[in-house]
Amino acid sequence: MPVKKTIAKRIRQAEKARVRNKHYNSMMKSAIKKAIAAEDAETATTLGHSAISIIDKVAASGIIHKNKAANQKSRISKHMASFS
Repeated sequence: MPVKKTIAKRIRQAEKARVRNKHYNSMMKSAIKKAIAAEDAETATTLGHSAISIIDKVAASGIIHKNKAANQKSRISKHMASFS
């Protein structure tokens, strides 16, 4: 057990942030996998746009870096364009 109250509070805050970030990361990864696994153009477009929206939200909140978000969005866009 930490000696100082401030250290204990930081531990509690870090744990809450870790759980929250894990949820958003998991949600983002699931959306990306669904978008990449789509077999037809209509489904790929729909799932791709929703995945890109989720990626933007996660990047805006600082959970992932903006360059990682750009890479993931590029990957999804390339998959969506492959049906054209």
